[in-house]
Amino acid sequence: MSAGAEVLVGLAILVGLVGVVLPILPGALLILGAIGVWAVVEGTATAWAVFGVAAALLVISGVVKYTWPGRRMRDAGVPNRSLVIGALLGIVGFFVIPVIGLLLGFLLGTYLSEAQRHRTHADAWRSTVHATKAVGLSILVELLGALLAAGVWLAAVTLA
Repeated sequence: MSAGAEVLVGLAILVGLVGVVLPILPGALLILGAIGVWAVVEGTATAWAVFGVAAALLVISGVVKYTWPGRRMRDAGVPNRSLVIGALLGIVGFFVIPVIGLLLGFLLGTYLSEAQRHRTHADAWRSTVHATKAVGLSILVELLGALLAAGVWLAAVTLA
């Protein structure tokens, strides 16, 4: 593969990493797709091994991303309904106030849902903080898997 093509694959991986942090793009899928294209073009056993390791890392981080924070939220008593309402208002907020509206909308939606459920500010805010921590943990877990997958690819390209 030419150096220019490898730079394009690297840029696609970088866009995927941004997509993990700002959950607008399917970051892990972009990274996996970019490494997959690279493996197809390279066609070597090493390239396919890199693709396999990257895929395993992304799948493992994807499973942990949904199980670990979800269990912490259940333990804190935060229902999925609050997350759904937070996510919907986050999407609306993203279009009303670009980028930062996603966070603001999520916080507002989660808080409003929890305020309706708890009827007190302190309890609603506590649940909102738990939900926000769980979402942050989920993003960090996915980012770790994505960075490891990108690192495996970068090591293979650099050492080849």
